[in-house]
Amino acid sequence: MHLPIITRLSGRYIFRSVLQSVLFIIGVALGVAMVVAIDLANNSASRAFELSAQSIAGKATHQIVSANGELPSALYRELRSDLGLEAAAPVIEHLVRSPQLGDRPLRLFGVDPFAEPPFRNYLTNIEVSGESQSPFEALTSFLAVPNTALISARTAGRYGIQPGDTITVQPGGEPAQLQIVGVLVLDGLGAAALDDLILTDIATAQEVAGQPGMINRIDLILPPDFDTNRITALLPEGAILTTPSARSDVLSQLTDAFELNLQALSLLALVVGVFLIYNTVSFSVIRRRAVFSILRSVGATRSQILRLVLGEALVLSAVGVIIGLGLGIIFGRFAVGVIAQTITDLYFTVNVQGVTLDVATLIKAAVIGLLASIAAAFIPAISATNTPPAGSLRRSLFEEGARRLLPLVTIGGIAMVILGVLLLQIPTSDLAISFGGLFCIVVGGALFTPVALDMMMRLAPVVLARIAGVPGKMAPRAVSRSLSRTSVAVAALTVAVSVIVGVSVMISSFRNTVTEWLTITLGADIYISPPQVMAVRSQGNIDPELADLVAAVPGVASVVSGRNVTTQAPDYPDLPDVNLLIASGELTGGQRPFVWLADGLTSENYWDALQTGDVIMVSEPFAFRRKITPENNVLRLITDDGEITFTVLGVFYDYASDQGSVFMADAVYRSHFDDPYITTMGVFINDDADYATVLDGIRAALAGTDLTAQSNRDLRNAAINVFERTFAITQALRLLAVIVAFIGILSALLSLQIEQTRQYGIMRAVGLTPGQLWKFTLLQTGLMGFAAGLMALPIGLALAIVLIYVINVRSFGWTMQLSLSPEEFLLAFVVAVIAAILAGLYPARRISKLVTAEALRGE
Repeated sequence: MHLPIITRLSGRYIFRSVLQSVLFIIGVALGVAMVVAIDLANNSASRAFELSAQSIAGKATHQIVSANGELPSALYRELRSDLGLEAAAPVIEHLVRSPQLGDRPLRLFGVDPFAEPPFRNYLTNIEVSGESQSPFEALTSFLAVPNTALISARTAGRYGIQPGDTITVQPGGEPAQLQIVGVLVLDGLGAAALDDLILTDIATAQEVAGQPGMINRIDLILPPDFDTNRITALLPEGAILTTPSARSDVLSQLTDAFELNLQALSLLALVVGVFLIYNTVSFSVIRRRAVFSILRSVGATRSQILRLVLGEALVLSAVGVIIGLGLGIIFGRFAVGVIAQTITDLYFTVNVQGVTLDVATLIKAAVIGLLASIAAAFIPAISATNTPPAGSLRRSLFEEGARRLLPLVTIGGIAMVILGVLLLQIPTSDLAISFGGLFCIVVGGALFTPVALDMMMRLAPVVLARIAGVPGKMAPRAVSRSLSRTSVAVAALTVAVSVIVGVSVMISSFRNTVTEWLTITLGADIYISPPQVMAVRSQGNIDPELADLVAAVPGVASVVSGRNVTTQAPDYPDLPDVNLLIASGELTGGQRPFVWLADGLTSENYWDALQTGDVIMVSEPFAFRRKITPENNVLRLITDDGEITFTVLGVFYDYASDQGSVFMADAVYRSHFDDPYITTMGVFINDDADYATVLDGIRAALAGTDLTAQSNRDLRNAAINVFERTFAITQALRLLAVIVAFIGILSALLSLQIEQTRQYGIMRAVGLTPGQLWKFTLLQTGLMGFAAGLMALPIGLALAIVLIYVINVRSFGWTMQLSLSPEEFLLAFVVAVIAAILAGLYPARRISKLVTAEALRGE
């Protein structure tokens, strides 16, 4: 048969079956949109970080950095005078906030204007507004006038800042006033890189950051043949020579697991969409059995029928992909803000002002969408070619074939689950293998749907016949008779609802674990710290004499000071800097939970052991990433006294950072670090003291400083708010998976309605009222939702267990306690039933309005 004839037949069917075609397109579009949105958001955040890192590093080939983030200014002078390094530039980089600039984390970037030209071209692109000052005069003010700064033109325009305006910056200590003397104008990517920068000279930055005589790093441009040993010989203890790319690579790796988790969740929406595509193509094949029979009879080959069905799927998929790409860009604009906020909360500051369109991402999503669609359409297409011409006219043939496949489908489900379990048993840090195992379990569970649905529908008439009469007896049989379509729709809803169950249980378990951990860890009554720049980490320098001042407030029983700094572990150069948590006392009242402790130690007596000798504790994620065990229990750290080997006495549970931290007693820290400052204070009050009175007394004692005193409860709530923001994008992804499944149920019901129009006409002819048809249809959808909800519960529980005990451990290094709440399961079940019933309203309305004569016209 000529191909143009088949092509015209295909085109006519697509245009005549508008509703089915639209549902097919929506399923593809939403699945592709999720992949695009998450990829674009992840890539935009990564690109923003890369641009910022490249802009700040400039043309530097090497950098000198310190374990504690501080270098003496004298080192810079030695490099220039003793080694003759002219291409050297001192830098101060400090996180601040400014109420006038959106109260978001910003980089205070202090430079030596005379050393900058070889590295960065910021100062050659200054503009001012008005005629009162020229760019040269602005640069002169920047060089000569204290407390002056430059910001990017985009930032100035966004917040209405003009040259001459004054902004307040909060560095984690005393706030400072800076006068904006001009704006930095760069084009394209350079402008985006400056969005989070406040540029000052070195002296101003030292004053604002509270680092007199100190700098954060020294940028260098070294010839290829330069002997770097000459530089390392001059470096003080704790300082190292590195490259900008090495530092940025380590930082960018922090978010790899986070981004991969989001990508995996986005693919779940596409998996649900695949079920919808399969259902739609199956219906199109069944609906045109007679057409295929005639085509085969007049000479059409099996391959031509195959190309017809797959060609239709390809055309509709292409339309869905195009729409999905557009929707993905729109969704990505929402997702990028949420993801960037989470990265800023948990890892490092990143400012993303828009979505960076990446052609590779769009192509990848398009290919995934098209391949998934063709794969889903392939089995129905094969079934259209395998039936002989005479058999194609038998309406029950397809269902008979589907039922014969039930054992194979069930065995396939068992095989997929076993494969998933085996993949999860592989001891690997490769998350792709772990997610592969997870997907096998979810898909394998979905393959049990046909046999489980058939069994439930055989039992249902016994109960429903007594409750709903004749429709109650007919509805389960109708679902079972059309198992090839209903089971796929139910499988799609099962997968979507199992995602709700799994993710909800994981989030609630995580929330309960974190809440319990916060209750134990935040043992003090009142906490004092500088203004927070980052959500999960305090920074700033507090004079320790203020702790004595607080201790003298009536009602205060004791004050435990804390210090947060960074150092380096030379044995792990590819991992980020080490977060050191220092405390002068035990904050948990002997309740701190541990993964393991050295022999003889308990939660009650570990603090005494921690204060004697070079000993430390490390958090669970820290130990996981460095494979620290009771047998491998030593860690070398760079201190002001050089490299010191510490013995790890135990591993404690900690959920503040997935990069982990090292816990050290204050006495041990002061013996190796020349650092007089503290960062936080935990205040314990007397049992008989009035809490509000003591808090007011502390705030009065700290008047004139920028320190904040907040209650235990307020600090705990702030931490929970960060937790909720972290999972905001996850909540959106699981909702969209349910929307796709809802469309799948709607598609299946419309398919059944169109196919069984004659049967509905017969029902009306033999006396069923429109109301009974309504009841009949909604009972079908309700049963499908009931079955999906019931099957989703064990699959969702398995999903939660894998997420908690495998994916989270391998991604972030921490373990959580499984917390099962009946409300989570009940809510998911109700969502399944309601989604199915809502999807049945429109088909039920159409069926109830059937004209009997038209429905029976085929007779």
